[in-house]
Amino acid sequence: MHERDVVIVSACRTPFGKYGGSLKDFDPVKLGAITMKEVLGRVDYKDEVDEIYWGVGDTASFKDVYTPVIARQTLLEAGLAPETPSCSLDKACVSAMSAVQLGQRAIASNEAEIVIAGGVTTFSQMPLVVRGLRFKGNRLGPVPMEDPLFEIGYKDYNPVAVDAGEVALEHGISREEQDEWALRSHELYGKCYQQGKMNEEMINMTIPQKKKEPLEFKKDEQYRENMSMEKLSKLPTIYGSPTCTAGNSPGLNDGATAMLLMTRKKAEELSLEVLGTLVSTVSIAKKPRLLAETPAKAIETALKKSSLVLEDMNLIEINEAFAAVTLVSSKMLADGDTNKTTSIRERTNVNGGAIAIGHPNTASGARIIMTMLYELRRRGGGYGIAAICGGLAQGDAAIIKVE
Repeated sequence: MHERDVVIVSACRTPFGKYGGSLKDFDPVKLGAITMKEVLGRVDYKDEVDEIYWGVGDTASFKDVYTPVIARQTLLEAGLAPETPSCSLDKACVSAMSAVQLGQRAIASNEAEIVIAGGVTTFSQMPLVVRGLRFKGNRLGPVPMEDPLFEIGYKDYNPVAVDAGEVALEHGISREEQDEWALRSHELYGKCYQQGKMNEEMINMTIPQKKKEPLEFKKDEQYRENMSMEKLSKLPTIYGSPTCTAGNSPGLNDGATAMLLMTRKKAEELSLEVLGTLVSTVSIAKKPRLLAETPAKAIETALKKSSLVLEDMNLIEINEAFAAVTLVSSKMLADGDTNKTTSIRERTNVNGGAIAIGHPNTASGARIIMTMLYELRRRGGGYGIAAICGGLAQGDAAIIKVE
């Protein structure tokens, strides 16, 4: 341990809402502000924050569509000092983990001592888009509208579900295996929630209702208690994917996450408990269609950077952007060895993953770190590595240690 270590002293998230669910009316600035206030309030920290790094991506859902300064608006909504510098960043699904990485870099380089990192996504707030009317105009006839959520992906490339499904088959991972992993995700999350494990990271929200009693929102809405292989097997594939379905993929979810980072020295000065230490964080990229392979490469890169090996990791989190992603990357990490693959998967997403919890994409990178962090603490400490893929095959990974 060293006084300049970058440590996590607080970490929280909202429950994740389903598309059109309990969080559908939340402006993303207000939703993000809830986690910013909570992450500070949990440790009763009321002084200055040096910098904020905030993952965002779907900026059309914000009131100010043109160049919104989302981190800036969110910190002001949260009541932080207006003199607080901030950075809004968009790296698709890896955004919140990249926010943590940038916070770690700022602290390690002595540019900052206390940082908030996290992110927010509100798919339910996404508007429809009308293009080309500014200079062309339409005097008569229908005006074509575009839904940015269909198909999920990038206009000049395959839908991400197509790439994930095809790459899974290339690695010998079947549709049935992906459905089995999806069922595992729901089953593990159900046990985790019943045991109260999610209480450490989730904020209990009270949401006013127009004609009803306020809603006590304290459970991720993506979870399906009665999920079964029979139900999963009947679902059609999506967007032309050979294997990916709505069942073995996460939903279009709403949610926000936040983590408070600082030096170990500062935490000791403030008498704050250190939840965990950030050992290393990395960002990588591969050819655009190899989305499902990027968590494996990110994990390998982070391990090499920290002179650790996968066997040192007590827990592994690989974000379930699709079941295909977690299964492909875990198989790659095992070099195809069946026994090693089984061992890796037994340590992976032990409380379920995004298929059951939800995937508000630019918030998820911080979510998988904190879920792993709290589980390591329940188990008495150790190392954990979390990895996530992002649009057009970006990948991030983070190693943490809990004493």
